[in-house]
Amino acid sequence: MRVRDRTTIFAASVAAALGSALLAAGTVPTDGGPRAAGGTVLQGAGAGVGSGAGAGETRAVGASPARGGFARSIPRDPSGPTGTREVASPVVGSLQRGHSTPGRPPARAPRGANRTEADPAVSAPVRARPLEARPRPSRSSGPRPAGPVAAAELLRRTESCDRISHGLYRRDAAAPADIPVCGGDGMVHRNADLDVDCDGRPGRHCDRRTDPYFQNTTAYAQSDGRSLSADELPYIVVPGAGSRWNPSASGVRGGSVAAVIHQGRVVYAVVGDTGPADIIGEASWATARRLGVDQDPTGGGAASGVTYIVFTPSRVSPVEDRAAAVALGERLASEYVGKR
Repeated sequence: MRVRDRTTIFAASVAAALGSALLAAGTVPTDGGPRAAGGTVLQGAGAGVGSGAGAGETRAVGASPARGGFARSIPRDPSGPTGTREVASPVVGSLQRGHSTPGRPPARAPRGANRTEADPAVSAPVRARPLEARPRPSRSSGPRPAGPVAAAELLRRTESCDRISHGLYRRDAAAPADIPVCGGDGMVHRNADLDVDCDGRPGRHCDRRTDPYFQNTTAYAQSDGRSLSADELPYIVVPGAGSRWNPSASGVRGGSVAAVIHQGRVVYAVVGDTGPADIIGEASWATARRLGVDQDPTGGGAASGVTYIVFTPSRVSPVEDRAAAVALGERLASEYVGKR
């Protein structure tokens, strides 16, 4: 007889003898598995891992039926404070420890919490990966996107004056000459008053009835050859070329885009007409209306506090395209204050 067969017969005999002893001692469990004295569940050949245990019992993780092993009981240590029982499995070779309190079922510990050696039949628990915070995109130190520019932002850029005119201008014929024309960095600016200009193509608000000084022509014409409409188109008037200053030499010409600022409002207009060579500060009826000032050509307008910024070089074509003037003006204003 081979050694393996002898070992099998011996193991079967031992199991049978152990079963007989248990039956004689009256320790047969209600869940069908052998139970040693003291209430320890024995899981050997044919005993499932999921067998139940009664009060004051501790499960023994023994060999599975496929492995053909058995388990043995280690008596409880009466000196233990919680009634600790230990069960060793000769096949698995691990020592399990459990706790019980008489009269109350033991608390169920997480699976694998009391293992001292990895069980080949149970895979290692999968650890959750820590959440990684997504880094916030850094705020670019570059220019901001283009958009509507506040009046205060534009005015801050006109606080200083690099004078480009050779002389000073008057607000009106009887006023002293005290207004310089400033420029540099792609713009020309000045701070003056606003007289309402009604010249150009006659309309509902501008003709000889409303303005005794009305003229039906403007220095620059629209695409169809007709004069500009002061009623409809926001435009500004620049002084005619002279010894004080030549606007065209500074990049200011018909169709150039301008920002007109008064009391927190910004209106984008075009250069649409020229005036006397020594007077500055005039804009169309439509410009005055959008700024919220009196549009009366004989006594309206604003006496002071109006800033004119002409972006150079720039040009709207056709000159009467109001939407194009606003779009170009907003973009150039954004660039001017460093928003792009």
